[in-house]
Amino acid sequence: MNIEQFKHIYFRLPILIRLFLTILLVMMLFGTIIHYIEPKQFPTIFDGIWWAVVTGATVGYGDYVPLTKLGRILGIILILTGGGLLTFYITQFAAATVQHENDLSRGKVAYKGNNHIVLVGWNERTRNLMDRILKHDSKAEIVLIDQTVSQMSYQHYPVHFIHGDPTDDYFLQKANIVEASKVVISADNHKSEKQADNQSILTVVAIRGNNKDIPIIVEIMTKGQIDNAVRAGASTILRPNDFMSALLYQEVLKEKAKPFETVIHLLKDQQFHQFKLPEEFEKKPFIEVLYNLKLDDRLLLGILRQERWILNPSKDFLLQKEDILITSIPWKP
Repeated sequence: MNIEQFKHIYFRLPILIRLFLTILLVMMLFGTIIHYIEPKQFPTIFDGIWWAVVTGATVGYGDYVPLTKLGRILGIILILTGGGLLTFYITQFAAATVQHENDLSRGKVAYKGNNHIVLVGWNERTRNLMDRILKHDSKAEIVLIDQTVSQMSYQHYPVHFIHGDPTDDYFLQKANIVEASKVVISADNHKSEKQADNQSILTVVAIRGNNKDIPIIVEIMTKGQIDNAVRAGASTILRPNDFMSALLYQEVLKEKAKPFETVIHLLKDQQFHQFKLPEEFEKKPFIEVLYNLKLDDRLLLGILRQERWILNPSKDFLLQKEDILITSIPWKP
């Protein structure tokens, strides 16, 4: 390797690494020189390097001290050069730490982990979702991609923030979408429903292009865009408008009841599971399967048959081979 190649590699390194290598080289150089100048006072090169580090850091333990005039001149040069280098290194290290913290809060730092959950869009829904995920698993890693928020402090929201357009491959790669476990796309509240759906579908296309297998949960506001979301590659489509309309409809018809927030809190506190009908329950009546599942503290709410939801069927309703059971696990205070 010639000098030009070395300079090309050296000056492309981060400044902290360059400073560290320079300090290491200087300390080794001075430690070697003092060993040859005063071999009796500094029996080994390592003793000389130890003296150089202690002297350059202006600690001065005094366990090794040069006795000759030449050795002391070398010590003076070391204090003037090495001390400045070490001080500058510490200053740069502190500045880099502060800068990295600022870059994290501004969403400029790429995420290097894996098996994380990616949330697209920052709003009240994703904030509540983040809280619930962390409450369920405090060690869960969450990455948020959003272009409407300019800054987000990790101390307030324990997510890795990426500031940018989620339809852009560059920002998806910064979120390490290839190694993520799941993606949740929330509709943009700052846009009309149609524009929000278009944005969500474009985001699905971009994510699917980077990771063909990752489950994508997307929030679609208008019914007409559901098919487009499916074509784009969405795994699960949620229609919050339908859900809220159904709750409001129930409230309008009720003469006296608790407000529908009670239902929302019920859904918040419960966990629902879906699984394929076990073979031993095929062609069995609903009431019998309900009883057997309740023995394991699971409540059978209904079934999913050929994409049709059937909740609370009659007790004699026979279950079929391809049915998907919808159950609720016990509530825990």
